Amino acid sequence: MRCPSCKSSKNKVIDSRLTESGEAVRRRRVCLDCGRRFTTKERIEDELRLSVVKTDGTRVPYQRDKVLHGAERACYKLDVSDTQLQELADRVEEELLRNHDREVTSEQIGLYVGQQLRRLNQVAYVRFMSVYRKYNNVEEFVEEIRDVKELVAQEIPSQQSLFES
Repeated sequence: MRCPSCKSSKNKVIDSRLTESGEAVRRRRVCLDCGRRFTTKERIEDELRLSVVKTDGTRVPYQRDKVLHGAERACYKLDVSDTQLQELADRVEEELLRNHDREVTSEQIGLYVGQQLRRLNQVAYVRFMSVYRKYNNVEEFVEEIRDVKELVAQEIPSQQSLFES
């Protein structure tokens, strides 16, 4: 592991912990050359073996960064922390690994991300789905918002409503 500041490979681990989901190990390190502290995460390598079947039929390796990027864009300027986004990506990966051995469609990944965003933030969910589902007209978009209101009211009664009545 190289220091992000001085690029030295001389460092030592000063703390190790499991992430909340238990799917990764978080390690705090200190560079022995410059003294900077930094964090690394170790994940199971099986995640890299998952192929994503895109809508045009091509297959590409699964990339966690794409899930994070999509969620970050949906949460832009909302009160959602980086930690919450990392946990969302962890939960999506747990679903992928639980339900898919070698391949998963990009559509299925989008549904998993949407489910997690709906629980996290209603506005982020609607933003994500507006791009993901490619609505053709305003009525489809409004219908999605109605569905979100109903589902969230059932699943998470304590969450603030997307629109006040």
